[in-house]
Amino acid sequence: MPEENNNAFKTYMCLICGFIYDEEAGWPDEGLAPGTRWEDVPVNWVCPECDARKEDFELVEI
Repeated sequence: MPEENNNAFKTYMCLICGFIYDEEAGWPDEGLAPGTRWEDVPVNWVCPECDARKEDFELVEI
């Protein structure tokens, strides 16, 4: 089994609307610079598409 690269950027998907948050790209329109890790996204941040809460996102592999 290959060793997982813990420094790799991850991708999270909104379970409500399917919006994708990519750590590598960030979301500059919402003040999240490229490279912003999910754990560094503020807890009160909401999906820019449907206003779902951060807890409504799930880690996905693309």
